[in-house]
Amino acid sequence: MRIIDLLQETTPALSFEFFPPRDEIGFWDLYRTIESLRPLKPSYVSVTCGAGGTTRLKTLDLVARIKADIGIESMAHLTCVGSTRTAIGRTVDDLKQRGIENLLALRGDPPDGHNEFVPTDGGFRHANELVAFLRERHADLCIGGACYPEGHPEAAGLDLDIDNLKRKVDAGVDFLITQLFFNNDDFFTFRDRLDSVGIHVPLIAGIMPMLSARQVIRFTEVCGASIPKGLLAKIEAVEDDTEAVRHIGMYHTTQQCLALLEQDVAGIHFYTLNRSTATRAIYQLIQADLRTGAHHTLPVS
Repeated sequence: MRIIDLLQETTPALSFEFFPPRDEIGFWDLYRTIESLRPLKPSYVSVTCGAGGTTRLKTLDLVARIKADIGIESMAHLTCVGSTRTAIGRTVDDLKQRGIENLLALRGDPPDGHNEFVPTDGGFRHANELVAFLRERHADLCIGGACYPEGHPEAAGLDLDIDNLKRKVDAGVDFLITQLFFNNDDFFTFRDRLDSVGIHVPLIAGIMPMLSARQVIRFTEVCGASIPKGLLAKIEAVEDDTEAVRHIGMYHTTQQCLALLEQDVAGIHFYTLNRSTATRAIYQLIQADLRTGAHHTLPVS
């Protein structure tokens, strides 16, 4: 089922993102992890490509198996990195033949050893070019795009970043998923700005549960997100206590998600980093809240 159709039928959509391991053992371990999510009935699952476009074949194989064998709707990430138009066209044709209707179209990060993105000869320089190509090749595809509530780290400013995003949406994006953020005010302000410039596609909140202090600081540095000072102080105060950091992170993420749901967010997309235990617990609390209307929280000790 196309995600845009799913969003019209089931709001909010709750979904998970995974990345494909490089080796065969890790691949099947992840497959079983995703299979164990079936009773939770997530709206869909997405699978990334590795840095520099690596693990592309594993991504395609995994998304096809998730949909065909596990029975969960799936979405493949597709990047411009390291591929020509011809190669991307063949990849998309193969996905379509295997029943995949949903793609997340991304420019992608620079390959290892490069500080800047360098387009492949015969490839695409920007995500909007990839989106237009996909839309022309298969008009019935459901195409998602990425966006940055606090601005893309390479953009000269948020206004310019939103201009670039508008070009991507106008090229044929059906819905948007945000980069991770920890302050809901950033999301709501961003949502209002998109509406003011005529971007009206569904906006899905990308959320990453905090599992370690080093992890969250590293990710925010890479993607340009910020951590609220009060939350950062709490984490740094117990940064050597893994369980305490995990507890604080789960509490913050749960409250953040519940507040988003109260403001009619189109969906929540969990960046799991292939660690499903904490994400599963948060997901189940959210599901319970949606079913009963009760406000669930995690106790703070």
